[in-house]
Order: sequence, then C-alpha cells, then structure tokens
Amino acid sequence: MADDKTNRGRQDRSQVAGGEGYEVDYFAKKHGINNAQALELIKTHGNNRAKLDAAAEKLKK
Repeated sequence: MADDKTNRGRQDRSQVAGGEGYEVDYFAKKHGINNAQALELIKTHGNNRAKLDAAAEKLKK
C-alpha cells in the first residue's frame, strides 16, 4: 500500500538540515559566521540545533 502523501507531519525544528542550503544560510546568518563554518559545525557536531547553537557561540568568541 502506498504512503499517504497528504499526511506530511510536522517539521522537526530541533535539527538543522545540512543538505538544505537555506537552512545553512539561516543558521550562519543567525550566528554571524560564514556558510563554510556552519557546514563544518554540522559535520563535527551533528544536526542537533541546541548543540550547534552552543558550538557557534563558542566559535564567535
């Protein structure tokens, strides 16, 4: 049986999708870092938004 395409569910706001350019752009702009730094943080720390926010704050200091 096919999946129900009308039931899309909610977005997971607790994660940053590293493969989505607009999310990386937003994250980088929010923390005042460039996209390369944002992608490196995602690669190093995973996509958990709380951990990435903390790591980005340490990076700015």
